Amino acid sequence: MALTRFSVAPLWQQTQVLAAVARGAAPADLVITGARMLSTYSERIATDKEIWLVGGRIAAIHPAGTYKKAPAPKAVYDAKGGIIAPGLVDPHIHIESSMVTACAYAEAALLNGTTTIFCDSHEIGNVMDVAGVEAMLEDARLAPLSIFLTVPSTVPATSPELETAGGDLTPDKIGALFDAWPEAMALGEKMDFVPVAMGDPRSHAIIAESLKRNRPVSGHIYGRDFVAPYAASGVTDTHEAIDRDISNDFIDAGIWVFLRGGNPATPWNSIVEAIKPITEQGASHKRFAVCTDDRDADDLLTFGLDWVVREAIRLGMKPEQAWAMGSLHGATRFGLGDEIGGLGGGRRADLVLLGDDMKPVSTWYGGELVVDQRKVMPLLEETLNQRYRYPEAAYNTVHLPKGLKLTPELPTAPVTANAIGIELPGIVLPHRKVAIEPANDWASILDKHNLSFVTVIERHGKSKGGIAHGLLQDFGLKNGAVGSSVGHDSHNILLAGTNEADMQLALDTIDTAKGGIVVVQDGKVTAFVGLPVAGLISDKRVHDVAAENRALKTAWEAAGCTIPYMGFNLIPLSVIPEIRITDKGLVKVPEMVLQPLYD
Repeated sequence: MALTRFSVAPLWQQTQVLAAVARGAAPADLVITGARMLSTYSERIATDKEIWLVGGRIAAIHPAGTYKKAPAPKAVYDAKGGIIAPGLVDPHIHIESSMVTACAYAEAALLNGTTTIFCDSHEIGNVMDVAGVEAMLEDARLAPLSIFLTVPSTVPATSPELETAGGDLTPDKIGALFDAWPEAMALGEKMDFVPVAMGDPRSHAIIAESLKRNRPVSGHIYGRDFVAPYAASGVTDTHEAIDRDISNDFIDAGIWVFLRGGNPATPWNSIVEAIKPITEQGASHKRFAVCTDDRDADDLLTFGLDWVVREAIRLGMKPEQAWAMGSLHGATRFGLGDEIGGLGGGRRADLVLLGDDMKPVSTWYGGELVVDQRKVMPLLEETLNQRYRYPEAAYNTVHLPKGLKLTPELPTAPVTANAIGIELPGIVLPHRKVAIEPANDWASILDKHNLSFVTVIERHGKSKGGIAHGLLQDFGLKNGAVGSSVGHDSHNILLAGTNEADMQLALDTIDTAKGGIVVVQDGKVTAFVGLPVAGLISDKRVHDVAAENRALKTAWEAAGCTIPYMGFNLIPLSVIPEIRITDKGLVKVPEMVLQPLYD
């Protein structure tokens, strides 16, 4: 028997049996006894409680031992004083960033106590248009996890003048996705915040498709000046609060703040500063949730949403408050607060057993024990071994011409280069002006100014070899090359290197595998993660991909790269300041204009 979101019948079909079990007139399927109960409604932990389950839902919560006076349940689980809490609800993630399918993602999520996610599949949408989004939805329907869609809103992230994407999600296509798929709960992050603020007709037509269906609109914004017009345009959440001041601006403007936590070695751990309106300035936490946004498979296992909750605790939140921000708040934001996110009669039995350290020990999904003592149970194992197979078209999305020159022309006269600066944490990239004098070869120039080449190649077969060359400063790569088919958000091929030959080997490796991330040193591939599904996703189990991720990180660090590879993948993301590179060339943000390599 495969376990999916649909294994639990809707509440309207179960109210009579739930009531009968709750009043002690019918047996429960399962009683979890001897527990402390974490209520996200009252934000308290009650002692000596038990929870009665039937039909994959909660019938009642009673004092421990009450079940002995009722009809005998089918099974009893002794929590031995542990804390029972509602399963975590992640309000903003991109499955594709984990480089695994939705079915494979579920394993890591359940191990970490996450039972519901709201995913924005704009990565695969940028590669395969509607077909990619719908393939991921089919994948999600077979997953042992509750996966809802925030419909990709900004595909491409900017415009065909600034980049070439594989997809083009128009207002009509977005409206059709809402109408065809009930799990489409909201509009995904509206990344083109400058056009939104400036009243761009297409951007507002896309927002309108969500608003006229009474669906919420998710956001993505940098810069306090944009908050007011963004909020006025109907955007009501964001995960891009990077400091205390803009976090305050968002919350006072009525915008939900999803506090993004992540591996502190990556650019994603913005919770540290963004939580300060609560911890330092007395703001209510009622419109704050926590989220993960982007995780590779390795970090997904180590830095799951449970880790973000514990990070919120470390930063000053009470455990009950932090868990509510990780469960009930995300559910409430999307109108599901009466179905998930809390322990109450009629709610789905998505539960987590926690230790005193707030780390998940066991997980029930729809009343079924899927993880016990941190081990995957047979029902979950069976489901994971029946993973969705993506259509063949998804395995053929890298189309590259031959004979491309991957490095720019050597200047023959003094020039000023418009370089992309690399600064930690690696999200915002500064525009650097570098004075370059003529030389016999590139090697001395790169060494003198701490530069490396950066190249973006269009891979969707639309521009017949569109390519752009640039320079990175302070990237740290002293030898060899790195490459990726996960160049956000159009997902063209992104290369960085110090010489043509190693960059060509990196490109050929990605091309042969139809997607992946690679490190090349001295003419040899030292690490590679193959991503054959849309050039974004592996079709392996999550632990297998996590092992490949770890090897890649080791090789990446050994090559000297100063930002992690997930930060490297953001270099073409032309909606974040200050300068980016796409297949069309260098892009200044927020001006949204192309910039030549040399002045």
